[in-house]
Amino acid sequence: MALVAGVAVLAVLALLILLATWGTDDKRPSATPGKARKAGAAPVTRLTVPDAYDTSRGWEITGVSPEYVIARTTGVIAYLERVDDTRFRLRTLDARTGRHGWAGRPWRPLGDPESFPGLLALAKEDRQFFVTWSYGRTGDDPLTTAGSFVSLDVYDAADGTRQRVEVPWADVPIVTGTGPGVLISDGRTRSAVVAPDTGEVSTVPPQRLGHPKGCAECRRLTAVRGVTSKGLLVSGARGFWVPGGWFSRDRAPAGADPTSGVPASLTSGHVLARWQQKKGAARAATHDIWAVHEARTGRPLVKAECRRPAIEPGEYPQAVVSPGGRYLIAGSLAFDLDARTGRCFEEPDGSTPLTLTTVTDGGVAYGAGGARSAADALAGGGSPVAVDLATGVPEALAPSVRLPAAEVAGVGVFRWTDARDRVHLTGYAPTA
Repeated sequence: MALVAGVAVLAVLALLILLATWGTDDKRPSATPGKARKAGAAPVTRLTVPDAYDTSRGWEITGVSPEYVIARTTGVIAYLERVDDTRFRLRTLDARTGRHGWAGRPWRPLGDPESFPGLLALAKEDRQFFVTWSYGRTGDDPLTTAGSFVSLDVYDAADGTRQRVEVPWADVPIVTGTGPGVLISDGRTRSAVVAPDTGEVSTVPPQRLGHPKGCAECRRLTAVRGVTSKGLLVSGARGFWVPGGWFSRDRAPAGADPTSGVPASLTSGHVLARWQQKKGAARAATHDIWAVHEARTGRPLVKAECRRPAIEPGEYPQAVVSPGGRYLIAGSLAFDLDARTGRCFEEPDGSTPLTLTTVTDGGVAYGAGGARSAADALAGGGSPVAVDLATGVPEALAPSVRLPAAEVAGVGVFRWTDARDRVHLTGYAPTA
């Protein structure tokens, strides 16, 4: 009897210890990441895709968030799943095998529980991070004195270690992760940058954005556009710059008017900018110069010319980089950063431009002719094409072909929605 009683006491103590420690370490990812997928197992659905992908070998997940992100160097995909009516969880997947990795613990974001939180991926030096963010107040009490703020959960992509950062913010923010830090801005001069490795928050007052000397126009339409390894990227009416670093007028590509630079898109390590040609140039009235600049120094690396649209677009094309970093595409533009070559895929009169969506490490870009945007092309709009960037010759694909939203280690990742409005991610292995 004494022995039985002793065993029972030990069992109760063990249970109490387990309950006491469960959930106390918010930095640890879940130890039960879900059922793993068998590598090479056939996915549930066989889509019509380019010949580069084998639909008999791959993986598929269902019910994921509208957004997903990829750690480029490791091939890990991160996405959000809904746990219940108000809570979400970040989960990871190995794009090569389809096996689940770590999963974060459920949490309740700020704001509307019907909407998924924001999701970002970024790199700082040799480390990859995933970031979820939301905006609002801690409660619905109208008498509370606490202001609104941006709440960020920053995860180390390698093991899921998490830290939470809260930044007071008065208005609806714009949150981006195209550089080595998370940028929170109002779209104008107010900004805050969160370092993903330390959680440190840094701000630069609007009056200290380092407007270049001799550029009075730079003080008009001033806006913080992104984060580089050397600080904020800022633009004005007649140029762009990194405070205390470089100024676009000193970094204009050959043939460009030095006072005309406009940053169009920022990726990790590069700035895509649009320039007008110098007055008197043969095609100054009809064509613009698009250049890829090194973000750290502002040095122009490669350029291409595109016909100027009759009406300025509402938004500039967003740059997309291949997993290995050699190729960069944006709209109808494609650049080989190693070979220092650039192309604009449009007819000589500017008609029927291609809209490129995805570029692989093998130098193949996918897109569509006649699409309104990259999102439209990925949703099936326009006529799908594949372009070998070495030759620059587009190849028409079958009208029913779906374009890959990304390629990771040769695996094509396709996002689609079924008849029940559930989002699917399907990965297909490369064709042998």
